[in-house]
Amino acid sequence: MRVLVCGGAGYIGSNMTALLSAEGYEPVVFDNLSTGHRQAIRDAEFVQGDLADYDLLVGTLREYGIKAVMHFAAFIEVGESVQLPLKYYRNNLCCTQNLLSAMETAGVKKFVFSSTAAVYGIPGDMPITENSPTEPINPYGQTKLAVEKMCHYQSQAGKLAYVLLRYFNTCGAGKSATLGEDHRPESHLIPLTIQAAMGKRREITIYGTDYETPDGTCIRDYIHIDDLCRAHLLALNRLDESSERIYNLGNERGHSVREVIETVKKVSGKDFKVTEASRRDGDAPILTADASKARKELGWQIEKPELEKMVSTAWQWHNEHPDGYQD
Repeated sequence: MRVLVCGGAGYIGSNMTALLSAEGYEPVVFDNLSTGHRQAIRDAEFVQGDLADYDLLVGTLREYGIKAVMHFAAFIEVGESVQLPLKYYRNNLCCTQNLLSAMETAGVKKFVFSSTAAVYGIPGDMPITENSPTEPINPYGQTKLAVEKMCHYQSQAGKLAYVLLRYFNTCGAGKSATLGEDHRPESHLIPLTIQAAMGKRREITIYGTDYETPDGTCIRDYIHIDDLCRAHLLALNRLDESSERIYNLGNERGHSVREVIETVKKVSGKDFKVTEASRRDGDAPILTADASKARKELGWQIEKPELEKMVSTAWQWHNEHPDGYQD
């Protein structure tokens, strides 16, 4: 099967492309390289283009005989979405509508969408299930939820079969630590902390030390990129012509900010400066997933649940790529 991987030059998209190739699929990467890296694509077919380009999308879907689309081409920075909401609505929502329209024109119905736990906002109960209220508190989460609803109505019209995968905190380097996380600027805790251990950052800051958690810092659910991508493959294989599926993807256990920092220190053998600051607006004390639905319905199993293993693969990649991808 030929699969169009939108955003396939990014962190998750490039790992997904590699897995598809390894499993005998024929991935075609569609990316404008605004945040992705050409080096991460390796030998997959590549079309450089923007999701706003309807004609190019239709032409690509038809030329390559695409049977399914996987969408990873969203902007993901929560803070930026608050400052630049229209940028997020244009790319995350309007461009996805354009993609779905192109799929309808080309007769491609199967769609795997990279959603987010941000659609839940700050839930009252833990762990978070797929039935927890969806009350996003920022434009990033709002745009993802709007796409989810758009998929639902397109499916109800008989024009789409889809699966929505709501991620928690993806981390680590995949494909034997050869495909890593290279955001510019970086905003994720594990790579930021690794940068501090490498001496590329003066310090790492903990925002809030007075939460009602065992060590006072926020707790998050971390999932290794390899486990995340395997869930996508299982979901793709379960898609039929009338599918509407939603799954949480998480490790079902949480680690605090202090735990992450101490794990990076242990893995790296390096010490570095850690400072403390006040809480950030919108940070929930604890966010952890109930991923039992994916385990039950997809047969998905976490193979790398240990935080130390996740950090180790990321540490290896960053040391082998101290300046990131060289595009």
